[in-house]
Amino acid sequence: MPKEIRIYDTTLRDGAQTEGITFTVEDKVKIARRLDDLGVDYLEGGFGNPTDAAFFERMRKEPLRRARLAAFVSTRRARASAEKDTNLVAALASGAPVITIFGKSWDLHVRDTLRTTLDENLRMIKDSVAFCAGQGREVVYDAEHFFDGFKHNPEYALATLEAAAAGGAAVLVLCDTNGGTMPWEAAEVVRRVRECTSVPLGIHAHNDSDLAVAVTLEAVRLGVGHIQGTINGYGERCGNANLCSILPNIQLKLGRQVLPAAALRKLYAVAHYVAEIANQAPAERQPFVGRSAFAHKAGVHVDAVMKRPDSYEHVAPAAVGNERRLVVSQQAGASTVVGKTRALRLKLEKDSEQTRLILERLKQMEADGYQFEGAEASFELLVKRATGEYRRLFELEGFRVIVEKRGEGDVFCEATIKVRVNGVPEHTAAEGDGPVHALDGALRKALDKFYPELADIALTDFKVRVLDTSEGTAAKVRVLLESRDEENSWSTMGVHTNIIEASWEALVDSVVYGLMRKGVTGPGERKGQRGASKHGRPR
Repeated sequence: MPKEIRIYDTTLRDGAQTEGITFTVEDKVKIARRLDDLGVDYLEGGFGNPTDAAFFERMRKEPLRRARLAAFVSTRRARASAEKDTNLVAALASGAPVITIFGKSWDLHVRDTLRTTLDENLRMIKDSVAFCAGQGREVVYDAEHFFDGFKHNPEYALATLEAAAAGGAAVLVLCDTNGGTMPWEAAEVVRRVRECTSVPLGIHAHNDSDLAVAVTLEAVRLGVGHIQGTINGYGERCGNANLCSILPNIQLKLGRQVLPAAALRKLYAVAHYVAEIANQAPAERQPFVGRSAFAHKAGVHVDAVMKRPDSYEHVAPAAVGNERRLVVSQQAGASTVVGKTRALRLKLEKDSEQTRLILERLKQMEADGYQFEGAEASFELLVKRATGEYRRLFELEGFRVIVEKRGEGDVFCEATIKVRVNGVPEHTAAEGDGPVHALDGALRKALDKFYPELADIALTDFKVRVLDTSEGTAAKVRVLLESRDEENSWSTMGVHTNIIEASWEALVDSVVYGLMRKGVTGPGERKGQRGASKHGRPR
């Protein structure tokens, strides 16, 4: 039985238009995999720049499991043929099974921005859709500025939809591109459009009036079944309709399926993961997935929610993968720690001394600027240190990092490091493109002969966030590193006023966690192994 509502995610295209966000090809691949796992139906990958082209190339070699990729492109140029339009041809060459074509619905745009005739614009829409549909692609037609166009000239706005339908569009998406439509206005327009066409409708709302989610839900209520939006509401200007609010509202409040069973519980993790990839601070008070969405302070409020959660919570936090936080309650904090450590196969009791110590340490570190949602590996190491499961693999005696620039020449970076491994001193140096690169190289040189497994571990991402902008260049920073081996990836962090020290903390956690994943317990010691390592080196 087909789904009643389909979710079209445009984080990789519309979300990338957010001021301050730039996705690399690797970023886009990571986000695509995570959204595919969440269960969205469509993923718009963009098109028209080298990064997008490289992304589609990667996706052809490593296809998604369930989501259908969409390439985004405009209608053909005025007074040109669709078959010879370079943008349409390139979109088809991307290999995407879905082509999303946007065209003008507002006569003002046709005359003043396209500078063509109203009739030619209708031909542009029909020809472009027909060309792509004729190539066996599912065509989604985005009627740009539809609500504004309908207000000014409803007959012409409807004519643009008729042109797209005549060309073979599978879905007609009504776009509130300027984000200025009121929900009741949107509802009236949707009703009028439904009377004029039998083609399935979609909705694409921008958030310039802080109403994108409300407009989207009104459309859903009236039977629109194709929903476009972005994770965390990322998008140009004030953003797009926020899927992190839309998905739970439709599924939990309207009782209509948008994601596979239990997938909604992944929403919190996905929202924070995408924020980290985008190098954006997660919105603490974002509904459903914000860290404060289910946070309760001391007093009558807390007493009530402990007795009856629904007295102050409109949905169960776990339904979206979030958790209740009692800000001043140690009992609630202990429960959180115990819950997280169960996934690490560590048996902790809520009232144990170990749990108390972990909780105290966790609270102190969070107060200092650590944020463990995006650095699960560092949290696991914190727990292992507190429970005695952690084993120090080396001791640092010291390091020195030199950054030198002479005149207008290149920057030269060198790191020197002294460590001890089981009492054996190692003193090495390495050059790098930057200070962290040099430090990473020096540490690897020092540890390689003791831990040859390091050859399988690579640092894949490095992000820095200033925690207090009022301090200027003296501000404390949080460094987030992502590393991976041949099987998995993990994230670690460090916090300090000195960016090199913060990077060192994250780097050490990354190396130690990676080695522990491989069963390394010390130089020459591997879980369940004796003698030579898998690399053939004597222990």
